[in-house]
Amino acid sequence: MPRTSSPTRAQAAASQLPHWDMSVVFPSLDSPAFGDGFQRAIENVDRLEALFDEHAIGDPALAVVFGEGTVAIFEAVLTQINDTMEVVNELSAYVSSFIATDSRNAQAQALWSRIQLQAVRLSKLGTRLTAWLGQLPTAELIQRSALAADHAYALAKARIQFAHLLSRESEDLAADLSPTGGNGWAKLYNNYTSQLMVQIELDGKPSELPMSSARNLAYHADRAVRQRGYAAELKAWEGASVPLAAALNSIKGEVNTLLRHRRWDSALETTLEQNNMDAASLEAMMSAAREAFPDFRRYFRAKARLLGQAQLAWFDLFAPVGNSQRIWPYSEATEFIVEQFATFSPKMRDLAVRSFREQWVDAEPRGGKRDGAFCMRLRADESRILMNYKETFNSVSTLAHELGHAYHNLNLAGRTATQRVTPMTLAETASIFCETVVTQAALTAVSPQEQFVILEASLQSAGQVVVDITSRFLFEGAAFAQRQERELSADELCALMVDAQDQTYGDALQTEFMHPFMWAAKSHYYSTNRSFYNYPYMFGQLFALGLYARYQADPDSFRAAYDDLLSSTGLANAADLAARFQIDIRTPTFWRGSLDVIRADIDRFEELAGAEVVQ
Repeated sequence: MPRTSSPTRAQAAASQLPHWDMSVVFPSLDSPAFGDGFQRAIENVDRLEALFDEHAIGDPALAVVFGEGTVAIFEAVLTQINDTMEVVNELSAYVSSFIATDSRNAQAQALWSRIQLQAVRLSKLGTRLTAWLGQLPTAELIQRSALAADHAYALAKARIQFAHLLSRESEDLAADLSPTGGNGWAKLYNNYTSQLMVQIELDGKPSELPMSSARNLAYHADRAVRQRGYAAELKAWEGASVPLAAALNSIKGEVNTLLRHRRWDSALETTLEQNNMDAASLEAMMSAAREAFPDFRRYFRAKARLLGQAQLAWFDLFAPVGNSQRIWPYSEATEFIVEQFATFSPKMRDLAVRSFREQWVDAEPRGGKRDGAFCMRLRADESRILMNYKETFNSVSTLAHELGHAYHNLNLAGRTATQRVTPMTLAETASIFCETVVTQAALTAVSPQEQFVILEASLQSAGQVVVDITSRFLFEGAAFAQRQERELSADELCALMVDAQDQTYGDALQTEFMHPFMWAAKSHYYSTNRSFYNYPYMFGQLFALGLYARYQADPDSFRAAYDDLLSSTGLANAADLAARFQIDIRTPTFWRGSLDVIRADIDRFEELAGAEVVQ
């Protein structure tokens, strides 16, 4: 057995970090209340399926006729769908919370497998609904039903999806195979990587760390420790590369196969539809991002100089710079966030206060827990946040980011389950906005030394969202294209990743110290229904920066319009919603303006990097 080092201050602080409280839903997975809730969810799906069968919804043997009773049938079906999704989504969130914090929980894993069977049933019903709605006269239905009018955008999307449906038998087969196909591979990835341990020497002693903790060494002040962490991480990914490459190949292969049969041109085309976005908007944004790469390289080179290097190595990207010794304990982070959210509105402040009081956040890093951070809607206006907190401003901004998602969920609470379906592009709007509110406040509330550190953290994040996200976008496009021909080896996937990083980071990074296994480190690649889970983050970052500028110009009128925007993210496409703020996202001009905010931060960073404040 490898020896472990004695507990550090960081480990002691981590032991005091909160775990989320799920007992408000059910006392435990063993409780009779949970058993009743699970049975209730199944019965809801049973009733929905019976309703579909009663009215022959999506029956390919029967022609769709719009008659006297069609409106009543539509309203009954949609109401039952929304009611069922509320019950199933709450149950799913509850069970997944145990897996996200401990993937070794065999009971939760078994229950999740049972939930997946219900998800398959719902997927089949969704296909039947799309086939039915796609053949109805949408305009007449909307005219005759207030409920249909309230769901007009969902109806319009259903007509588009109808054009790409397989036969009912084929769609049913695809749904039946998904738990043991792509979704099974995704489950393997999440479970395997959450339990992956990294062997590393720390303080002169051999240690074993969860992957999430090993990756956190990228933020260590000692370059030697960062480099050891980087090397140990890559070695662990290399050891895991065979099953992870198999998972990635299988998922991308399945997606390509289904897209071909459903008559989509590419995975990217489907994501644009999923994200309520068009190709012109994506190209405008990516074009503006590419124009900004030289500016980001200025930032990377300035940081390299501060670290005594000509170029950054990958393990220097998150290195701390500056003289600030500011520690951000979790308690101070929560107080600061509440204070800054209050400057926007009492509603945003109260959301933060409630989330901390009711223990919505699970912040402690530990073995078996998922890496990274996310926010999930639990029920009504209530969310849960997972993160792996460190006593740095990066974690403060991450917490503010995830609370932004919770604020978005709060504004969506009055919508039906169908209306709440929000594309990734707009799902990041509130999170980046809240993160920006907290970061800009911190820059004015701390000493010059600490300002520099926060500015650097902000640029770290911007570099990831603009530069690294583009590298991930390029990698995924290349992986999808080559996977159409054959499976790719782990070495080939690594080569594609390094090439994508070279195209984006350029000569700002040392070629020998790229991250070839980033395809293994990022869970976003391992999804069958969310391909290109990358560029929406850039959209969210730059769109939110543009909105923040509007907020600064006219705070009072912005607040009401902003909450209305968040409540409407499932009701229109991104371009139409942006137009509410007189923003045209189909041309590079708006995106350049948002990137100008980052350029100004880079200019300020270069100025401070040469001043005594960081010497």
